[in-house]
Amino acid sequence: MALSPQWLDELRARVTLSSVIMRTTKLQRAGREWKACCPFHNEKTPSFTVSDEKGFYHCFGCGAHGDVIRWMTDQRGLPFMDAVKELAEQAGMEVPRPDPREAQRAEKRASLVDVMEAAQQWFVDSLHGAGGETAREYLRSRGFTRRIVQQFGFGYAPDSKVAMKGALSQFEEPMLVEGGLLISVDDKPPYDRFRDRLMLPIQDARGRVIAFGGRILESRDGVAKYLNSPDTPLFDKGRTLYNLHRAGPASRQTDRVVVVEGYMDVIALANAGIEDAVAPLGTALTEHQLELLWRMVDVPVLCFDGDNAGQRAAMRAISRALPMLRPGKSLGIVRLPAGLDPDDLIRQRGAATMEKLLAEPGSLLETLWQFEREAEELRTPEDKAGLKARLLNHVDAIEHGDIKALYRRELLERYSAFAFPPRPQREWKSGGAPARPVTSRLSGDAAARLQKALSGGARDALASAVIHGLLRHPGEIARHTEALGRLARLDPKTTVLVESLFEVSETLDSRDNVAISVAQGLPAPPDLNRYAFLREGTDPVDAREELAEAVSLLVERPALKVAIAAATSRFDEDPEGSIAEQNRLRQRLAELNERLKTFGRKKAANAADLEFSQEAADEPVPDLEMD
Repeated sequence: MALSPQWLDELRARVTLSSVIMRTTKLQRAGREWKACCPFHNEKTPSFTVSDEKGFYHCFGCGAHGDVIRWMTDQRGLPFMDAVKELAEQAGMEVPRPDPREAQRAEKRASLVDVMEAAQQWFVDSLHGAGGETAREYLRSRGFTRRIVQQFGFGYAPDSKVAMKGALSQFEEPMLVEGGLLISVDDKPPYDRFRDRLMLPIQDARGRVIAFGGRILESRDGVAKYLNSPDTPLFDKGRTLYNLHRAGPASRQTDRVVVVEGYMDVIALANAGIEDAVAPLGTALTEHQLELLWRMVDVPVLCFDGDNAGQRAAMRAISRALPMLRPGKSLGIVRLPAGLDPDDLIRQRGAATMEKLLAEPGSLLETLWQFEREAEELRTPEDKAGLKARLLNHVDAIEHGDIKALYRRELLERYSAFAFPPRPQREWKSGGAPARPVTSRLSGDAAARLQKALSGGARDALASAVIHGLLRHPGEIARHTEALGRLARLDPKTTVLVESLFEVSETLDSRDNVAISVAQGLPAPPDLNRYAFLREGTDPVDAREELAEAVSLLVERPALKVAIAAATSRFDEDPEGSIAEQNRLRQRLAELNERLKTFGRKKAANAADLEFSQEAADEPVPDLEMD
């Protein structure tokens, strides 16, 4: 019976490895993994680990390693199909019925493995034969050690269109074509795909040769520098990571996996002692490759060349990863110096420099911000608005709700700090502790307009509280400039208030949050007990968060009213759509009004309860009389 790799992957995903192992082996929790004395050899101190996230067990003593199916066959002694059936029953999965066509495909894949292994041996023999001197000289010029040449299986494809056909004559030509070793065009005889190239075997997670990559030894016009096997029944480049079978065990020692652009970068790192590197094969990282990486470590490190092409490759990987982000799973990004690839960096500055870069990768969010900020010149307001639009487009691609909200907040804060830098600092009076900044401008027209607007009887309590809050915490004005500008556009009654606030804010020192006080001619703020951001002693972080929520509520109300009016105006064109949109918006407005009624009250009540409980705690405890 032939079981597809996809079905077996689903089986492994549905069964918790530790729950199977602990039936016969006592496991102890060790952080996010489990540990035990190895059941495969006698030991007194635990060196056997089980990782449910990564889906494998490993013994650092004897080297035993495998997944849940391997556990059933090696430790329980079950035949493969019996192990699969038992696990499938536990997972609630039905074992596929025998499929003669799938059996034939499995047999063909097994035969192709023999073809690829034979081709690999022939390439190696050719490298060390009389015709491989140029290739050997190239390897020496790159500084590759004999160990690296043998470990990675370097070979050589002679400059001939028929050499492979003759060397692998024991296999039928259709098999060589299906394995990607020969090219068949129309009615012409098949000919060798790889000619006069340094050859590297591409292996699957089990170490079997499934494809090849070839590099030219001398640049030639119109000839691709690198040539990989096409997709075959054995090889799917979007589901394969070069060097995975070697990097996997190494990453369990380093708790890291490094992703570079190509297989020569992988080998250059291994030659310098960095053995936990993999590479995609001529394409951007795919979703499947990202999942493979996240099964190894939580934060794989992407290391791309310092040129423009390398940065574009990094951004393609980031764009592919954003929809897949989930708690604890992200990417680290290393940006190499301009014009250098890993091999160049190691040659010029040494392996220690590379290790230092890999040990301090930038976060995905930081890289995203830097790339978009540097992507275009940002000279005009339109340029800066384009930056914001690009950032929000990336945020919209994130599917996880909490991560999306956090990315939006972080990126918008960086954008606001960049687009709306603090006003120039005012001079302090000399001597002693800092005095208040010079406030002569507070008696000007802007301050007078602000005072008049705040004193108006038509101004509602929330708007008044928000303005007083921003004057109390002037460092927040720049953060909410866009929202306040939108408020002024949506609600003309607030235009003078917002404009005068912006003008008066120029006289404030946002760094030190020196506020305009009531003594300077402004009316008293409303209901100090209700709004925490107006009260003395409120934690600054709590004050800023509540103030931000208040600004959001203040802007949302007129926005909903404008949207309702727009939906109403579309009634003649689309009656049903207009009514549905009006009902939806009115429901949101009703919910908003309910939030406005309770905003600040619960926190004020909690603060009052806390104050009461503190006073009660400070009262002396009466003496107790004992009978």
